[in-house]
Amino acid sequence: MTRPPPSARTSTLRLRTPLVVGLVAVLAAIVVALGHPLLKPSSDSAATPGQDSSPFLPAPSLSDRPPSHAPHRESRGALDESDGVVPEGVTVLDDEAPAVANLDAELLDALRRAAQNAADDGITFTVNSGWRSAAYQKELLRKAVAQHGSEAEAARWVATATTSPHVAGDAVDIGPDRATDWLSEHGSAYGLCRIYRNEPWHFELRTDAADRGCPRRYADPTQDPRMRQ
Repeated sequence: MTRPPPSARTSTLRLRTPLVVGLVAVLAAIVVALGHPLLKPSSDSAATPGQDSSPFLPAPSLSDRPPSHAPHRESRGALDESDGVVPEGVTVLDDEAPAVANLDAELLDALRRAAQNAADDGITFTVNSGWRSAAYQKELLRKAVAQHGSEAEAARWVATATTSPHVAGDAVDIGPDRATDWLSEHGSAYGLCRIYRNEPWHFELRTDAADRGCPRRYADPTQDPRMRQ
């Protein structure tokens, strides 16, 4: 067979090279556009530790977020203000709060008269706890037993629902410390007395305290004869 001269072969190669390069470029573009599996990572390959396969993560739905809890409320809404749970910032002047409104009328009157005079010294009586429902008292006692490890130790801090003066509306826990210090010094003039040495925030009404002074304090509620009924 007769071969073409070298010059003819060179010309043919020059014509074919651009054509081949162009075809390769077109095929590569088609492969990329179709998402050829050869260009994708295998689903069986191990992911890099600590990295997610997606660069963008969806925001958590509301159901995935931890629930918020309103202050001073029991979990699951079992107890609320109607049981005597006290919202933040309640004072002895707040009739809207059942913990205040359900206190004994004479006790509340004495507290408000004392609060007016304490205000002249820049002191406000806030209510940490006042009247409580029996259900609320039982829940507090249950928690106290869990915290202190026994009913005997819990009784030094929390009374039963049948003996608690809070349930009867005859006791109030006052704060902050400046207010309890003021009442410890001046409260007897209004008949307001500390009852227990271990609870400087707990006050009850003793109507004869203005003349006789407040009675001697019990070490804790377990020494109070009322708690043994």
